[in-house]
Amino acid sequence: MSIFTKRFLLGICLFVGLLLPLNLRAQEANEENEENKENKGKNEFSIDAKLNTRWELRMGGFDPKTEEEKVRMAHFIMGQYRLNLGYKRDDWLEIRLSPQFSGVWGQAGGTLSLSEGWLCMKHKSGIFGKIGRQVFEYDDERILGYDDWTMTAPTHDALKFGYEGFGHKIHVLLAYNQNPENIDAGTTYYSGGIQPYKTMQTLWYHYETPKSVFGFSVLGMNIGVQSQRYDEPNKTFYQQLFGTYVTIKPSIVSMEGSFYYNMGKEEHGMKLNAFMGSAKVKVTPSEIYNLYAGYDYLSGDNFPVPVGSLGLIYHKEARGFTPLFGSHHEFYGAMDFFYMDSYVNNFSPGLQNLYVGGNVSPVKGLKINAAYHFYAISADLSYGQFGTLKKALGHEAELNIGYTFANFVTVSAGYSFMYGTKTMEILQRVSEKRQLHWAWAMLSVTPTIFTTIWYDKKKNKNKN
Repeated sequence: MSIFTKRFLLGICLFVGLLLPLNLRAQEANEENEENKENKGKNEFSIDAKLNTRWELRMGGFDPKTEEEKVRMAHFIMGQYRLNLGYKRDDWLEIRLSPQFSGVWGQAGGTLSLSEGWLCMKHKSGIFGKIGRQVFEYDDERILGYDDWTMTAPTHDALKFGYEGFGHKIHVLLAYNQNPENIDAGTTYYSGGIQPYKTMQTLWYHYETPKSVFGFSVLGMNIGVQSQRYDEPNKTFYQQLFGTYVTIKPSIVSMEGSFYYNMGKEEHGMKLNAFMGSAKVKVTPSEIYNLYAGYDYLSGDNFPVPVGSLGLIYHKEARGFTPLFGSHHEFYGAMDFFYMDSYVNNFSPGLQNLYVGGNVSPVKGLKINAAYHFYAISADLSYGQFGTLKKALGHEAELNIGYTFANFVTVSAGYSFMYGTKTMEILQRVSEKRQLHWAWAMLSVTPTIFTTIWYDKKKNKNKN
């Protein structure tokens, strides 16, 4: 265990210790309010389903590898089918199991997995613990989110515990992953599993009350990844992420912003020095419509395009920021080009994302969204044969429509068009015409199939 990890865990213990007075106060307040004795021994069981079917049409781009792929059209249907089983015991115990199948229609096999499988216990003082395969959704989900658009939706095998009460929330997340058959390889964990990391320790604190216009969160993460170096295959490299997320909602105008810094070492032992910042303003004059605008900046590697006849360039550090385990589809454009997740031999150019948009709901159940994005890289391209290139990547326009009826049936569709620049073409993101089209239509059905409630039988006491 690294020195940083020990200090990180020690900090968690000290922080939790500071909350003990709050826990005692919450316990005294709850003891004053007598619980309803009739609800003692209440059991609740439910079964619900989630069935998503999405058709997609893609034309151009999408990281082509050959000249043939630059003009190839993709046309397919994807499906996600999930069954959720839930059990609750009073207010202190909850269990959830969610088997899931997902894949492309006609695909051999597909993916059959357990989306969620966890047990959660709560105390009336506000202390709770949750263990098993679970979803992490924090703040605006930029770093830790539930990206269900992918049809697989990332989940985490982890232990989560913490405290919630009086406007304060503190969560501690702990995970340790291993490959199923690694007796000969020791305690190694390589990519290909459910999670992309080997170990993870996270501390999240949030403060916000229902009547306050201000809320903020602080996030700290320590992530261990298996070495990808040939000379040190059994080593674990650790990287850290620290940041904050702030919201201000004074009236019809709401604002939010975030900043995160990434340090440590990535899986090849290269030093990390990356950061990102975001700001968004939203105006909601009525329940019918709203308007928003924002800007994202993700740092990138200097000289991201290979230089020289061998296509090699030396980098002292990796400056490409990775949004880790967030809901990327929600932030960086619907066409999903900008997942900055590569370092060695495929360095990230970073990203600047300036966007405006709006939502309108003219009738109940109908939602329409339109947005415009201007993209640019944040790295330096002013060298060699690329010295004439500009940072601008291109423009993207999006239109999405959704209609919900019968409370659990939603039909939605969307279309996106992107016109890329010469820089986008050099980075092998679009075809020579630099025009990309993407259309989709989806049916989402989420019915509650069965639910029942029963109470424990009271024991009869024999009177003498």
